[in-house]
Amino acid sequence: MAGGQARRFGSDKARVEFEGRALIDHVAAALAPHCDGVILCGRTGEGGIPDRPEAGRGPLGGLNAALHAAAERGFDRVLVAPCDTPLLPAPLLAELAASADSCFVAQLPVLGIWESAHASRCDAYVAAGGRMSMRGWAAHIAARAIDWEAPIANINSCDDLAGLTGFFP
Repeated sequence: MAGGQARRFGSDKARVEFEGRALIDHVAAALAPHCDGVILCGRTGEGGIPDRPEAGRGPLGGLNAALHAAAERGFDRVLVAPCDTPLLPAPLLAELAASADSCFVAQLPVLGIWESAHASRCDAYVAAGGRMSMRGWAAHIAARAIDWEAPIANINSCDDLAGLTGFFP
């Protein structure tokens, strides 16, 4: 998911380089072994799909787009990660991918696996304009939270990016 405005960061986080690659490329590479395909949400000019129903809905707009794209392509679930998490732990992604139900990482709720059958429910939830958060959505569909003990690097500022040197979860 790469549709955010990166206000705290000050520039396009998805394209900022870390260890010679864009952050989004690190995330796509981490997800690839656990997925049949990777779709970029919130980036129509880069071969991705737009947030749904429109930009500016936060992570739920990206998740909603992903759920619909998965359902249209015949996939049962989507494994979702934000573009600003370049060091995603493979064991965590494997645990999420192995889950039979919708679940998310308690410490970083934008990271999770969601059943594409919830696409129409997500449309209704977003349209209702209630609590527009991933935690609110998760509670709405009774998704399970997974506690992950190791830190997950999440880049929200230039200082966060600078702090990745030597960060090994």
